[in-house]
Amino acid sequence: MKSRQQDAGRIVRYAVVGAGWICQEAFLPGVGHTGNSIVTALVTGDAAKAEALRAKYGIAQVYDYDGYDRMLSSGDVDAIYLATPNTMHRDFATRALRAGIHVLCEKPMAPNEDDCTAMIEAARLAKSKLMIAYRLHFEQATIAALDTIRSGKIGETRLFTATFTQQVSGKNHRSKGQFWAGPLPDMGPYPINMARHVFAAEPIEAIAFGASASESRFSEIDEMQSVILRFPGERLAMFAVSFGANPVDEYRIVGTKGDLRVSPGFNLGQAYRHWLTVDKQTSERSFAAVDQFGGEAKYFSDCILHDRDPEPNGEEGLADVRVLAAIEMAIKTGVAQEIGTAPRRVHPTQNQVVSLEPVKAPELVHAAPPGQV
Repeated sequence: MKSRQQDAGRIVRYAVVGAGWICQEAFLPGVGHTGNSIVTALVTGDAAKAEALRAKYGIAQVYDYDGYDRMLSSGDVDAIYLATPNTMHRDFATRALRAGIHVLCEKPMAPNEDDCTAMIEAARLAKSKLMIAYRLHFEQATIAALDTIRSGKIGETRLFTATFTQQVSGKNHRSKGQFWAGPLPDMGPYPINMARHVFAAEPIEAIAFGASASESRFSEIDEMQSVILRFPGERLAMFAVSFGANPVDEYRIVGTKGDLRVSPGFNLGQAYRHWLTVDKQTSERSFAAVDQFGGEAKYFSDCILHDRDPEPNGEEGLADVRVLAAIEMAIKTGVAQEIGTAPRRVHPTQNQVVSLEPVKAPELVHAAPPGQV
């Protein structure tokens, strides 16, 4: 029997599950750039949104959430892009994986280790592919930063620091505790993931604090968090994330011979810049903005079409979730928490870079950026 992707003529057919801001802002426009992917189905609870997006992107089938299993068995899709709230990831991912449908799941992977493990096991048993949507693993400036560290230009890497802040509406779903949201789950995976690959190691201990202004609009979550992670070799990563501060997005990697500053460091749709200082001499390098979502979709589709295991797989997502869990417990208890993740030998490399032209910002349908209602 032919595989789904063979039946599709070497094009991977995606169903988009969850049609909120990030899906409309980046994934739906980006798929058209890939050359190996199309969107053939959409799952959303908003019927008017579904019809508008169907017409805009030429999507053949639309379903509400009650029709999800029917969509999985329709034969019309090979993979899903999963962009529901975090607490729903396990349910929708495992159902798809067990049906033989590959899953590109937004980060964070899931709220806890058990959910992540269930997703990984479902993929293993069904021989379906599971990739966590670490779009920066395919972005040229991020990989160039890692290559600079690996080259030894700044000496032994000792310190990683990052500031990642924005203004988020108190009415946005990211502000609601029931969805396991807030600045730490929403923004924390970016500096956590980068620090893990900068040091090519897993953190062994976390300490953290949360804070909110007395007049904060957030009643269910901390407005901001500050974190220190200890890595093997007595190296440290420190970062702060916030939903209530002026937008800042940068990180700095400090070694024994120099340092590298990257700004912006994590946001999408922007040109990135590096400032490398060695022997008191600073050089600057610019990287053009690219379509990061199209790049990650193209990479994942190539993995499906050529039967390759994706690099940012479920184990990569689980590693970050373990760090997030330790940070949350450190905030709750005020006590440093040990982290017991085994070292990972797989890290993003230059051969994963996919540089596609940036997409034009689309008009959104019943969706808004996090800072708006």
